[in-house]
Amino acid sequence: MKFAKEFLQDKGGITIYDKLISHSRWAVGHERVFEHEGKFYRTTYCVGATEYQDEQLYMYEPDEIECTEVVPFEQVTIVYIDVPK
Repeated sequence: MKFAKEFLQDKGGITIYDKLISHSRWAVGHERVFEHEGKFYRTTYCVGATEYQDEQLYMYEPDEIECTEVVPFEQVTIVYIDVPK
């Protein structure tokens, strides 16, 4: 579904999560999942890595941005912890 650039720049919808996915010298990439009108959508965006990089959310994107519709999916993860002494 396409969303207006301004809607996404204002972080429209209810943010479910906003995760750091990349980091370079100049920019920090994020993946955001948000809820809007009962459905969930995923988008990515970059912002400047420091106050000296003037990169705003969706700065180089068109006026309408395609977001992928997603659904919640429960996933079990195995982690390894230290054996108690």
